[in-house]
Amino acid sequence: MSGVRSCSGSRPRASITFTSPQAQLSACRNDYSVCYFRTSRLLYQLTLSHQGGSYPALLASLAKLDLLILDDWMRDPITYPNAQDLLEVLDDRYNRSSTLVASQVPVADWFARFPDPTVDDGILDRLIHNAYQLNLTGILNENLGRPTSCRPLDLL
Repeated sequence: MSGVRSCSGSRPRASITFTSPQAQLSACRNDYSVCYFRTSRLLYQLTLSHQGGSYPALLASLAKLDLLILDDWMRDPITYPNAQDLLEVLDDRYNRSSTLVASQVPVADWFARFPDPTVDDGILDRLIHNAYQLNLTGILNENLGRPTSCRPLDLL
């Protein structure tokens, strides 16, 4: 897992996520392990790993990454099982490695989008309290690229 590098590929995307590929490319160039996910796809992989019995291995793989990038954070509704999975991922990474979250949803609106206040507090505590927040404004630019995500098989 420590050898995972994801530094190639691009696809048009709005400028709100422009910082994600730049961080990913910089981390790769500095020999850090990094993986990019749209949050919905990570949640899907976590759900599949429960069914296939690879959940502990997937959590361990995600915990070992130097940088985990979660894009489109809070774009879609979060179910209770999804929230529990996110808490597990973030808890394993807390104070050990970096997590970059890119979202078009204001931080102030995140809490209301979770289904359970207790799990929500845990997730947001691990994300917000030691975070650097960059609030970007401007016009969307569809000509900016973003690296492709790691394939699920790369993680296990």
